[in-house]
Amino acid sequence: MRKIIAGLFISLDGVVEAPETWHFPYLDEEMGQAVATQMQAADALLLGRRTYEIFAAHWPKQDSAQDPMAALLNSVPKHVVSTTLTDPAWENTTVLAGDPRAALSELKRRPGKDIGMSGSPTLVTWLLREGLLDELNLLVHPIVLGSGRRLFEDGTGQIPLTLTRSATFGNGVLNLTYARA
Repeated sequence: MRKIIAGLFISLDGVVEAPETWHFPYLDEEMGQAVATQMQAADALLLGRRTYEIFAAHWPKQDSAQDPMAALLNSVPKHVVSTTLTDPAWENTTVLAGDPRAALSELKRRPGKDIGMSGSPTLVTWLLREGLLDELNLLVHPIVLGSGRRLFEDGTGQIPLTLTRSATFGNGVLNLTYARA
């Protein structure tokens, strides 16, 4: 059975919003390799609607011949959990309408590699609560942002997790992988 694996850049105070404004000073070869390894383990991408809209506004405009990330994201099958998105324009995108639990369970049963996630904090939290997220990979950056959308907002409730892997990069970023306890 395929696994759903979420990877997020996160600050010490739990902010996941707009990593493009604070993440890049920490991006080095070691972190790039960790991100690439996670992306190479997946052959599909799962997104929430808001993250999909951000990605769909950016990645199709990038030169896939010059940018390996653009080539990957533009070509990989994308699955979007949404009740409002009906006609996605980004190539290889399917909207998982109806019962998301049933749709994602069926997607996990299909043959293939892992199903990767990037961003989509609301969806990540829901998947954890529903027991559908198999791994949560957090790249914890040594920065306090003070404000912004946090991965776990007030009212999330308790979600017991088990640390399954950890590493510290030379730049001070922690690479932490959790599974549901």
